Amino acid sequence: MGSDVELRQLEHFVAVAEECHFTRAAQRLHIAQSGLSASIRSLERELGAPLFSRSTRQVRLTPEGEALLVEARKTLSAGDAARDAVAAVRGLLRGSLRVGSLQCLHAVHVPGLLAGFVQQHPGLEVSLRHGGSGELIDLVRTGRLDVAFVSRPRPDPGEVVLRPLDREPLVLACALDHRFAGCDEVKLQDLADERFVDFPPDWSTRDLSDRVMAEAGVERRVTLEASDVHSLLDLVAYGLGVALVPQSFTRKTDRARFVPLAGDLPTWETAAVAADPTSTAAAALLHEVGVFADGMAADGVFANGPDVPSA
Repeated sequence: MGSDVELRQLEHFVAVAEECHFTRAAQRLHIAQSGLSASIRSLERELGAPLFSRSTRQVRLTPEGEALLVEARKTLSAGDAARDAVAAVRGLLRGSLRVGSLQCLHAVHVPGLLAGFVQQHPGLEVSLRHGGSGELIDLVRTGRLDVAFVSRPRPDPGEVVLRPLDREPLVLACALDHRFAGCDEVKLQDLADERFVDFPPDWSTRDLSDRVMAEAGVERRVTLEASDVHSLLDLVAYGLGVALVPQSFTRKTDRARFVPLAGDLPTWETAAVAADPTSTAAAALLHEVGVFADGMAADGVFANGPDVPSA
């Protein structure tokens, strides 16, 4: 990237890329559309490549634009981190903090965490996005989120900072009248003929269940998929299938039975992932996670005890 490229031009470029429309991007940036168009043309001349494919109906990124978008977001995040660092010296946290999270997270109670954090830093604009772990990690990696609370992937992802949070065993969830409901434990091999309910592919809990069953030599049938925990447990409760779920799900309903699994099996792990470099606001939130998690453990919230390194 040439030395004449300015952060302002990158901000303009990212806005157009995200809005796919010059007029909407100009409105978002509160500048004239003619000035935005001139800024993008100047950036294209500096880089020696077209960044957008323009037509009367839509604006699309070119391959060169796709490549630039990832780096532009990282550069803007680094600029934000520099401003945040200066503000932190003065005892202030300003700007924005973009947080991602699984919908149901046992290790950290995200609403409570964010409520306390916003109260401590009223000048900070905090946003929250739910999604699957793979999607959220990719958003952190590409600079669209500052930090996310996810199922820990295997292998650990590159280009992000990863901090382990908690681990817990998988259990079998089944209907109250299921043949396994009264068992003390169930072997994975006994599940060969069962129908399964699970999350969509790319969700780390689904990946873990697939791996656990494959390592046990059991081919399973996932006949129904749900994109949230409560829907999954409802499907199980109505006898539409069984599911392998983290032990903490036992607290979410009394309409299903949860049975331990036999054998030494991999655990479900959660982690916080942050952009590299980590913004000052994200680092402050991760510090609060340690304090918050320790407080929850003292109150008996954790079943297995968190594995949270000191900040």
